[in-house]
Order: sequence, then C-alpha cells, then structure tokens
Amino acid sequence: MHILSRSHAWPILGPAQVRQLEPRLQALSPTPLMQSAGLACARLALAVAPHARRIWVAAGPGNNSGDGLEAALHLHQWGKEVVVSLVTSTGPGPADAQAALQRARQAGVRIQSGVPTEWLQQMDAQDLSIDALLGIGATRPLSADLRACVQAMRDCAAQVLAIDVPTGLNPQSGQWLGCESGDNLAVRADHTLSLIAVQAGLLMGHGRDASGRIWLEDLGCRPSQQNVPPLAWLNAPYTSAPRPHASHKGSHGDVAVIGGEGMASHGMGMSGAAVLAAKAALHAGAGRVILSLLSDPTSNSMPPDVMQRDFRRLELEKLHVVCGCGGGSAVQEVMPEVLQRSAQLVLDADGLNAVAQERSLQHALHQRAKAQPTVITPHPLEAARLLGCNTQQVQNDRLKAAQELAERFQCSVVLKGSGTVIGAPGFTPRINITGNGRLAIGGTGDVLAGLVGARMAQGLSAFDAACAAVTQHGQVADDWPPGEALTASQLAQRLA
Repeated sequence: MHILSRSHAWPILGPAQVRQLEPRLQALSPTPLMQSAGLACARLALAVAPHARRIWVAAGPGNNSGDGLEAALHLHQWGKEVVVSLVTSTGPGPADAQAALQRARQAGVRIQSGVPTEWLQQMDAQDLSIDALLGIGATRPLSADLRACVQAMRDCAAQVLAIDVPTGLNPQSGQWLGCESGDNLAVRADHTLSLIAVQAGLLMGHGRDASGRIWLEDLGCRPSQQNVPPLAWLNAPYTSAPRPHASHKGSHGDVAVIGGEGMASHGMGMSGAAVLAAKAALHAGAGRVILSLLSDPTSNSMPPDVMQRDFRRLELEKLHVVCGCGGGSAVQEVMPEVLQRSAQLVLDADGLNAVAQERSLQHALHQRAKAQPTVITPHPLEAARLLGCNTQQVQNDRLKAAQELAERFQCSVVLKGSGTVIGAPGFTPRINITGNGRLAIGGTGDVLAGLVGARMAQGLSAFDAACAAVTQHGQVADDWPPGEALTASQLAQRLA
C-alpha cells in the first residue's frame, strides 16, 4: 500500500478498466479480491485511527459494501467495537458482497439497517467511520437512505476513511453527483483508499477537497503487465537541469509576450496581464524577454531586464511567442500573423477567445499546430467556447474535453482548474495535483502562460513544457509561506 505522492507518475484508470482487470487479478490470487481489499482497508483503518474504540461502517448496495463488510469482520476480530449500517437495494446484491455479508454475520459483527444515531454521538476524533456506500460506478444522485448515512458521517466527530471514492463524488469527473440540481451533499473523507488504481475524480474538481489523503492498494495490479492503457498519468515533478557554463543568453531562447490592451479601448487597461507573463518568463530563465503591448506603446512597470518592442517590429519567425494575456479586442487584429508566423506559440486568454469567435482563426490554429509547436491554456469557460459547449459539460469530463481540444487543434492543451489536465495528440493525458486555492486569483494564469513560454524557449517540447510549467507553477503555490498572501506578481518572481 502506498500514499499517493507527487514524486513520480502514477497510472490513472477508469471504472471500466478496473472491472476489466478484476477477473485477471482474481485468476492470479488464491484469495478472493474482496477479502484482500477488506483486509487492506482494515489494516489502513488501524494505521490511521490506532486508538479508535468505535468504528462505524456505512455499507451500500454494491460491491463497495462487500469491501466494507470484510473490513468490519477483521476489525471486529481484532477487538474493535464495530457497527455496520447496511443500505440495501430492491434487488439481490452482488454475489461477492452477499458472501461478505454472510461472513460478517457469522463472525458476530453487529449489522443493522439504520443509522445508529445515539451510538455515533458517543464517537470522538479518535474513532473512525468507514464509507463503503458507493464505489467507482456511482453516477446518480444519492437516495434518501444514502443521504442519511452521508449526513450522519458528516455530523459525527470521528475521522472518515472512504473506500474507492467518497460517497457523493463522481469518480470520473470529481464533480458532485447531484451537481445539476445544486445538491452537493457528499462525504468529506480524511483518507481515501483506492483499490487497484486511482480514479481521476479524486484528483480533479471537488475530489481534491473531498478525498483527503489518498492511499493505493493495487491488489497485485501492474498496468504495464495487464495490457490496459491508463486513461491518464499523474503529472510528475519538474526538475531543472543546471545550465552549462559555456551557455549564453541566446542558448535559452527569446520569449515575446504580445497582449495588454490599453485603457482607451474600454476604459480599463489590461497591460498588467502581459507584464505578468513577461515577468514570469524572465524569472523562469528565458534568455531574453520582449514585451509587445497592444494599444499602449510602453509600460513603466517592467523591470529593465525586459525589452519592449512594437508588434510590427517583432521577428515572429525567430521567437517563442506568448499571446493573448490581457489582449482584449485588440488582439483580434494581430492574431492572423501570430498564428501564421510564430516559431513557437503559447495562446492564452483573449487569444483563445479570438479563436473561438472566428472560424478562420480556428482553421489557422489547426494548420499551424501540425508543424509548429503550440500550447493553448484555457480555463473551463474558454475551453467551452472553443468546443461549442457549456462549462458544466467541460467539467463533467475534463479528460475528454482536453483531448478533444488537442485533436481539434492538433496542439498541446493545458485545461486549467483543480486537477489541471495536460493533453496533446498522441499522448496519454496528465493530471496535475500541485497547486491549491491560493491560485484562484487574477493574474496567476498569465504567470503560467509566461512560464510555459520560457520552458519552450529552453528547449522542451510543447507537451513537456506544458507539463513542467504546470507542476512547477502549482508547487510554488504549495510551498508558499502560510501567513503570506499570494499575489501573481510575487508568484512570477519566485519561479526559477
């Protein structure tokens, strides 16, 4: 069993792939998988709550309940006071889960149909609740019985260990199961035990808040040996290589930032966005950084290390271009040249909005990306505009949305948000788990765009540059001093 860490890539599988693996794994094991899963859960329960006196297991109608019942059996035999609340369905449950129920009853585990309210009120922070209500196949809003268990678990003082996925969370998207109706009742786990493989929903959307610490018990699964390609990989950390002593400023690439619509256009200047991107490229180590502001000729807020140049004087064919940050409507005019001539391109913000509005620009982006390295960095709303759908549809399947964008425009994609997804044609997507809610402020996306541009300028491929920049951007936020406010300008300065 492992704690999910950021130290290396992990494969991410979907529910269908896990079900495909289960019979293969069972054929290799003399012990029923459910019994192995239950034992793993029981051991983890003792590890995370070693002083627990009472353990409540909320068991649902499917195989997830079987894992919980097997865990309850072991915990009962190890001397813990265990109560199981069994939520049954109208029809017979899965055979394995029924066998687990019989084993638990024969062992003397206390099993009842309702929530043991008075007993739960006696539990404290040393005790433990185990969420075995729903598993990786959960897709529908919670029934009344399930809601009662979830609410009791949230009201109880005990820690919570969820098996597979916290109940109420969509295991594939990380959205709430009742999000379309505005219902977000879900278990907030302190620990989640993933069995066989980690589900994408634990790493995206609300999953990162609902799952707590994620543990993986692979039950003998080795995806490389099972011929089941993963849906995604966990994005690995970025480690910069030391610069050779014989290098010079030309060795690390020239980044040009194009954006920053002036005050005159709409009564609100947006040059700060382009300045942030330029500062990020500068502090990330680009050899030279050039700022080309739209509408405003110069900015007094730039450090002397950054050159400023009119767009018409840029040699785009020789530059790693970051375009769109704060570009407003002014960026529309330069987009055809940017798409056609830029040697390498990072397209962000208003550059993406301009593409979404014009079919000719969409065609130009598709054509250039076939041969010229290109990265687009949309947030969910910008992604929805590019795909012709709504934000909820993007969030309901972020992996699919990122891959659709990658295929449609033949470029690398950074779909920003909780659990940023990085995709590209011919690559398995990456899910990034660095970063936190402190990044949810204006300007941090501009910093990310500048950082991607710097990594491309330093020789990384478009996809590798996107992966490296995203993990580093988030890690800087994770390392931020607890009592210090994070601002985009300071974030840019702490890149290296």
